[in-house]
Amino acid sequence: MDQGIWFYFILFWAIVMVGSMAIGGFFMFRKFLKVLPMRDGKSKLDWQNYWVERSRSMWNEESKALLNELVSPVPTAFRDIAKHSIAAKIGQVAIEQGASTVTRDHCIEGYIRATPKRDYRSLVSFLDRKGIDYSAYEHLLNK
Repeated sequence: MDQGIWFYFILFWAIVMVGSMAIGGFFMFRKFLKVLPMRDGKSKLDWQNYWVERSRSMWNEESKALLNELVSPVPTAFRDIAKHSIAAKIGQVAIEQGASTVTRDHCIEGYIRATPKRDYRSLVSFLDRKGIDYSAYEHLLNK
């Protein structure tokens, strides 16, 4: 093998490795930030687990199916994590409203509240494509 080709081969793989480690480090750092305790002593993940466990008995088959439909645009690799955080927000909304079961309205409101503001445009286009009426919660999108 020519020495120049070998150099570019090593350089290519060095860039690929550094890039992969940077991407992995970014996601690990984000996960680390979620585990840090907040002022109340619980982390964001602790609160998510709390709301999911507390609302577990409130979910019916219809609300579970709607949750699965709402997380369908999320890439498969991240879908379980997104589903857990969205389910936690939906459960929190339902419990704070004093409901006995999770309804379609709780799912839509929790989905909007769990979605970061930077993703509102894709959220709205997804809800429009699916024919889901979110007009009662437009005030949440305009904050």
